[in-house]
Amino acid sequence: MTVFGFHASHEQVPPADLLRAVVRAEQAGFTAAMCSDHFSPWSERQGESGFAWSWLGAALQATGLTFGVVNAPGQRYHPAIIAQAIGTLASMYPGRFWAALGTGEASNEHITGDPWPRKSVRNARLQHSVEVIRRLLRGEEVSHDGLITVDRARLWTLPDEPPQLIGAAVSEQTAKWCATWADGLITVNADEEHLRRTAAAYRDAGGRGMLCLQVHLSYASDDDEALRIAHEQWRTNVFPPPFCWDTETVESFDLAARHVPPEAMHHTVRISSDPGRHAEWLNQYAELGYDAIYLHHVGQEQSEFIDVFGTKVLPQLEVTRP
Repeated sequence: MTVFGFHASHEQVPPADLLRAVVRAEQAGFTAAMCSDHFSPWSERQGESGFAWSWLGAALQATGLTFGVVNAPGQRYHPAIIAQAIGTLASMYPGRFWAALGTGEASNEHITGDPWPRKSVRNARLQHSVEVIRRLLRGEEVSHDGLITVDRARLWTLPDEPPQLIGAAVSEQTAKWCATWADGLITVNADEEHLRRTAAAYRDAGGRGMLCLQVHLSYASDDDEALRIAHEQWRTNVFPPPFCWDTETVESFDLAARHVPPEAMHHTVRISSDPGRHAEWLNQYAELGYDAIYLHHVGQEQSEFIDVFGTKVLPQLEVTRP
């Protein structure tokens, strides 16, 4: 049985519209939600980047869904502040909030003016941050010196149970590393063999908790329009690491994507006007062993996608609540 959730993309949709969309998604039958946490979009065409943590409070209050957020503590966010944000939401909405922690992208983190570290340093910094966050959520007073600095921090508002801290990974190597510290794993859609290997790398290394998957898709009433939406909105997201990690500006992403043809979008986005085809893809992902699958329609207009998937796709899936 698989949880099917709605992904709220702050890079593409104004926060007020995104709040209405997630309320609509719950009414349509989605049983969970998650959101991004960006300072910058991936392209000028996307053109948004609301503050996730303000929005999460409103979204948790407006729905009964569980929510997660993908966050990168260590540079743009001090881990003590993220621990406080996590603790407050988990205290207000027990059992309904989780955070996925990753090493981030330069497009969001460069704003501090600090150097963007190489990947091995970012991994170590994230592990230090996770340790600090966990200790604070246990109610400890924390001081820490190293890749991050903490001086006698203590959280005074605590949840009864610390929420899950999930690892974010796009490679087998990172998934294996996440198994050493995470309460679960989240990755993004790729070919089935890669997803199978990523899940196995996490489990075989002793990884515990839920396996989560974010699926990028494009739906419209005809295939040409679905492809146009994907190409217009998501062509700056076709680049694999390290390019997507290390590129700093919207202008650079747009320049790099100038020659991405529409056909290339099929490698990173599930594109179809057929609800049955989307249901088939999603059932295949569930059969790979992913416990929660979050659907991200890459268009800016969400209503048609939500309504069609609520009436024609979710009924073809074994949808369960977390």
